[in-house]
Amino acid sequence: MSSELFSPLPLRSGQVLRNRIAKAAMEENMAGDGQLPGQGLLSLYRRWASGGTGLLITGNVMVHAEALTGPGGVVLDERAPLEPFREWARAGKSGGGAIWMQINHPGRQIQADMPGVVWGPSDVAVSLGKHSSRFGRPLAMTAEQIEATVTRYAVTARRAEEAGFDGVEIHAAHGYLLSQFLSPLVNKRTDAWGGSLENRARMLLDIVRAVRVTVSPSFAVAVKLNSADFQRGGFDADDARQVIEMLAPLGVDLVELSGGSYESPAMSGRPADSRTQAREAYFLDLARDLVKSSPLPLMLTGGITRRETAEKVLESGVAIIGMGTALAVTPDLPARWRDGREADHQLRPVNWSDKALASAAGMAQVRHQMRRIAGDRRITPNTHPAVALICEQRRQRRALRGYRAWLSTTRGTAGG
Repeated sequence: MSSELFSPLPLRSGQVLRNRIAKAAMEENMAGDGQLPGQGLLSLYRRWASGGTGLLITGNVMVHAEALTGPGGVVLDERAPLEPFREWARAGKSGGGAIWMQINHPGRQIQADMPGVVWGPSDVAVSLGKHSSRFGRPLAMTAEQIEATVTRYAVTARRAEEAGFDGVEIHAAHGYLLSQFLSPLVNKRTDAWGGSLENRARMLLDIVRAVRVTVSPSFAVAVKLNSADFQRGGFDADDARQVIEMLAPLGVDLVELSGGSYESPAMSGRPADSRTQAREAYFLDLARDLVKSSPLPLMLTGGITRRETAEKVLESGVAIIGMGTALAVTPDLPARWRDGREADHQLRPVNWSDKALASAAGMAQVRHQMRRIAGDRRITPNTHPAVALICEQRRQRRALRGYRAWLSTTRGTAGG
């Protein structure tokens, strides 16, 4: 069945994606020993690779061993062995598509029981009401720490290319470190990294420059950016438009649009305000406005589960559609669309009034299905979200013990 969905997309770097369907990043929390990609991740990506996507974007890989979004996170720094990452890249490309590594630093969005460092642009803590104590209190980064972090991103990107990945995506969305610098609600600095949008975007732009000069011209460099933070007074769509314009001269291939953070989890359809569609293509209205002026191709992620919705997104001028949860339930969904079929299942909805807890349960459901795919087991979309959340918390506790031991013996626990 002919469709723009299945037409190739040439990028500035010269890379050509075979179609307009991407698996967006989902945080797998499936690191093996040594915070490295293990056999479960390889099996999961082989399954996705065979499902017909043009592009697989990995879950966020940490650039700083002492700052992880969760204890099961993968770390690629200057000391990590490359062979496990080479195997991951081979698994992701085994079906003929491309694989990009998403690279990230969580900043202040780090659980309070995690070892290591909790950094932010300022000492503004995550505010989640009764759940606020789940996160550590951040320290405002020094100029030296900012510069060292820029270097870490470049090191991780260079090593990702050495391992055989086709590109990297720099994560500047969802309330992680670079998103924190962009947000006027979190970034209260009065120096060169605070105040105006140009200053708040400085760290992101410096990282893009550092990555671009470190990797080869044919290696793709993308940025994931919030279309809006969905918090009053926060980073908004006009800010996103200006940042995209700033990125355009720096050799960026693609900007992926998403939205929200832990404080306003719009990426899971649960924003703190009402500016997303209730069920599908959460950020399409904002993307329609941004695509009119964007000098770069845009990718839209969030709530896309049906071919009809995907076609509508492409008709808006968006270059590529990203799917996360839909591919955790139906890993061969692009191939199904090509054959004129849709998914057989969707995850059981989480209709809890506590948005923070509902978001955590939703992510636990997705990870539960990813683990089942990795183990070549059938999908169980009706798993109760509470059951998935309890199982996830147990895994997190086990992973935390392993991460603590690894960090203390191989990297030390001091921030630097």
